[in-house]
Amino acid sequence: MKARWGSAAWVVGAVQFFALHGVVESAWEKPYSWAGNNISDLGNALCATQPEPEPRYICSPEHALMNGSFVALGILLAVGAVLTGALWRRGGTATTARLLLAGAGGGFVLAGLAPADLHENQHMLGALLVMGIGNTGLLLAGAGLAGDGRGVLRWVTGLLGLIGLTAFGFFLSHHYPGLGMGGMERVAAFPLLIGTLAVGAHGLLRREADGPVARTR
Repeated sequence: MKARWGSAAWVVGAVQFFALHGVVESAWEKPYSWAGNNISDLGNALCATQPEPEPRYICSPEHALMNGSFVALGILLAVGAVLTGALWRRGGTATTARLLLAGAGGGFVLAGLAPADLHENQHMLGALLVMGIGNTGLLLAGAGLAGDGRGVLRWVTGLLGLIGLTAFGFFLSHHYPGLGMGGMERVAAFPLLIGTLAVGAHGLLRREADGPVARTR
């Protein structure tokens, strides 16, 4: 039952984030661009021209809603990491993966409580936890998830973690080949959400008849 609650937390966290992302971006008078705007721009509290890392005008009327979504996502991500123990193998790899995913949840909370235009350093730390620590946890989840029939899920989560880490490196070096700044940031940030959503959905859909998840394979 705990694993189901944890799985539900991961599903709800990702779904509410994507839903509110759409609501908040739709409130912009000047069209919001997935290529030209950072995700964090949606949570900026003030209307102003931002010169770095790419010049753009930011004015997010529903910034409080987006920051609330960041905080909710972080809490639910951490809760899921704690409660989904039955979906993981025993051992150091799985434990480390879960700790890193919980740390990414803390990063989302920090990003929501410290908008980039008001508390830049704290917000950047939150982003580092999300895209660096979180994707590392996702990569380790490829080896840490447990049970029969999860070869595809393990492969997908590991690949998503690798994609996220690679994109994070490009993003930090200001290289955005064909995607723009915002597009590359999304390739770095969204794998974590997609991966936890997939694991959470699997945990919810797992039949009761399957019994406890095998944790030794």
